[in-house]
Amino acid sequence: MKRIIVDMDGVLADVYPRFFELYEEETGLRKTMDEMIGLKEGEAFPELYRWVETPGFFRTIPVMPGSQKVLKLLNETYEIIVISMATEFPVSLTDKQLWMNDNFPFVSWKQVVFCGNKSLIPADLMIDDHFKNLDNFDGETIMFIQPHNINKTNHHHKTVSSWAEIEKLLLPD
Repeated sequence: MKRIIVDMDGVLADVYPRFFELYEEETGLRKTMDEMIGLKEGEAFPELYRWVETPGFFRTIPVMPGSQKVLKLLNETYEIIVISMATEFPVSLTDKQLWMNDNFPFVSWKQVVFCGNKSLIPADLMIDDHFKNLDNFDGETIMFIQPHNINKTNHHHKTVSSWAEIEKLLLPD
C-alpha cells in the first residue's frame, strides 16, 4: 500500500485565518492575503512565534476546506501519516493531537507523527506547503499553495491549491 505523508499546518489546518484574527485583535489593523504573498509566515506576522508558543493556540485553528472529506477517502485507499514539525514548539504537542482527534477522528493516533525532521519518515508521497520539507523528500511531492510559497520557483513539485485538486490527483475514479 502506498504511504502518503500529509502536513498539518497550511495543509490540514488553515492557519492564515487565525493569524489574521490575532493580528487584528492585537493591532487593530487588518492584513490581506495579497500582503502575505511571498513572505514567510514569521515575516508576515512577527508575533507568530509568541502565538504558536501559547497553550491552546493550535486548538483554535480552522480546518482547511475539503480536507476532512478527502483525507477520509485517502485513508481508505492509502496508508496516511499526518506529520508536523511540532517538536519545535513543544507546548503545541497536546493541542495538535487533540485538534487531530476533534477534526479527523478517523485518523488513529498511530498515524500521527510529531518530529523535527520530516525526512525521517519514509513514504511514497508528501503533501506539504514548505519547500524545506518537499525539497528534502525522496518520493513524489505535492506543494499545497499558500501565500508564503506563491511566486517561488518550483521545478519539480506538483502544485495544488485545494483539497478538491488533491482528490482529483489521488482518487481519480
